[in-house]
Amino acid sequence: MNPTLRPISRAEHLAFVASRASVSHMQLPSWGDVKPDWEAESLGWFDEQGRIVGAGLVLLRPLPKVKRYLAYLPEGPAIDWHGPELERWLRPMLAYLKRRGAFSVKMGPPVVSRRWSADTVKAAIADPGAHRLGDVEPTSYEPGAGELADRLRRMGWRQTEPGGEEGFAAGQPRYVFQVPFAGRSLDDIHRGLNQQWRRNIKKADKAGVKVVQGGYDDLPAFHELYAETAERDRFIPRPLPYFRRMWTALTTEHPDRMRLYLAHHEGDLLAAATMIVVGGHVWYSYGASTSRKREVQPNNAMQWRMMADAHELGAAVYDFRGITDTLEESDHLLGLLRFKAGAGGEAVEYVGEWDFPLNRLLHKALDVYLARR
Repeated sequence: MNPTLRPISRAEHLAFVASRASVSHMQLPSWGDVKPDWEAESLGWFDEQGRIVGAGLVLLRPLPKVKRYLAYLPEGPAIDWHGPELERWLRPMLAYLKRRGAFSVKMGPPVVSRRWSADTVKAAIADPGAHRLGDVEPTSYEPGAGELADRLRRMGWRQTEPGGEEGFAAGQPRYVFQVPFAGRSLDDIHRGLNQQWRRNIKKADKAGVKVVQGGYDDLPAFHELYAETAERDRFIPRPLPYFRRMWTALTTEHPDRMRLYLAHHEGDLLAAATMIVVGGHVWYSYGASTSRKREVQPNNAMQWRMMADAHELGAAVYDFRGITDTLEESDHLLGLLRFKAGAGGEAVEYVGEWDFPLNRLLHKALDVYLARR
């Protein structure tokens, strides 16, 4: 097949997404509305009969003082990654983006490379000789992932190290934690939780923790907790308008695309989280909690309610999003890995993000600019 590429409408893009089992929420037209510093465009790949066979959301970020762009397809595009003619899919995309003024293209193929079961992760954390998850023998390898990476390198793509998502340092986590739901009952998923999780859920219930779904008007309360979490866990929080924009964009596209959960105890808001739903894939996207009343275990209660609701929606995967690759006790993110691994499931490594320099001089200038920031 020799697919052709052209810009597509939001309606065409959403119709394609609806035909797929799973597409990242960062590859939806609405995600472009969440990112006002980037110009967004939907691209479609068409077969010889004119049928849409692939789609992607590209975000274009202008270089300071120059009408040239960094083009970014986070966790995309949604194309045939394992077919024999990958170059025929990517070549027209690069040609189009070069005409659009892009000096560099970054993409994140939604292709899994390796998986580690929760038990393997737990054993690795306990092993003083294990320093990084990537060095631990995986529970399984995904066929074709290594070959895909080799093919991309031969085409001139370069693998990039995971980074933050701010400004030009665009980047999505290479390692995530997921709980497979497909074909499993809620009781089976509950049995997959570790003993501590089950005990904490019971403790929260006994203490009277109430988890409810919130709405747009509850975002300020969520954000207050989120800012406290950012200070405690040493990360830069996003401003409240970001979450308001995200809620409006995603729920306008689909009323159940984004949800907000709030865990209360005796009138106190102790934890809150956002959840995103696209087809059979459900993501826990942003979490927030206070240091007060931790003994009533609001986080486990809230996550279990979210998992139960995701199961009721027919989710095939509950995705806890990013985890740290490091297994060092000194890393403050290790506690988060322990928490997510307690839910059962598996750590998942994607093939990572890849860059294609269309203008080597400007691409190099961007690397220097980022290194100095």
